[in-house]
Amino acid sequence: MSIKIVSWNVNGLRAAVRNGLAEFIGKESPDIMAMQEVKISDGEIPVDISSLGYDIFLNPAQKKGYSGTITMSRIPVEHVDYGLGQPEFDSEGRVITAEFQSFYLINVYFPNSQRGLARLEYKLSFNTRLHAYCNSLRKRKPLVITGDFNVAHREIDIANPKGNERNAGFTIEERNWMSEFLNDGYVDTFRLFNNEPGHYSWWSYMHNAREKNIGWRIDYFVVTSDIKDRVIASTILEGVTGSDHAPVELLLDF
Repeated sequence: MSIKIVSWNVNGLRAAVRNGLAEFIGKESPDIMAMQEVKISDGEIPVDISSLGYDIFLNPAQKKGYSGTITMSRIPVEHVDYGLGQPEFDSEGRVITAEFQSFYLINVYFPNSQRGLARLEYKLSFNTRLHAYCNSLRKRKPLVITGDFNVAHREIDIANPKGNERNAGFTIEERNWMSEFLNDGYVDTFRLFNNEPGHYSWWSYMHNAREKNIGWRIDYFVVTSDIKDRVIASTILEGVTGSDHAPVELLLDF
């Protein structure tokens, strides 16, 4: 059986619905839909989304209109956990872990290091905690980790590497963490199929960046190496608009 998973930083769920999110989900018909930066609180899921026939799990930030993640599934979910077990991270609603029969899906909205790298240390601490969390879970079942990682890992993952070396999302500290994570038995699935530059998942709204394809690849599907051979396809749906991010899609054989 193949499982289709779509992940998308929607940059505000309500705005995304106005931009055709429900129609996109209906057309793509993923088995699992993971979304980041939904910016809603409990009780605020639009009926356009709640009526699509999915079980919906929301992890909102305590701060209204900020961050937050949603996982939607048509596959039976055995258990759901919210957060990483540390209040300083969990108050921002950045992690949902859904346990399925054969794997865990971890939906993550990584912190942004921000202008002037004001939150770089916070992000690196979050990354370290998430890595340890993943390592503990993988002892039980394989993992699929998806979401907005807020880092372009390699120079081919960003249109202007030289001009961004000390900017949030392309610092050596963030990139080194990503390398260490992947070297610990995790696989960037997109690079199983495509090693070419020029494929991005986020573009600034400024200077017609998307039209010029001046972008960053910061949205990922990462799997534990024990299910690498079960990955059928991993793609960026670069033509789908409605957010400053494009959705990413994974097909798994389970």
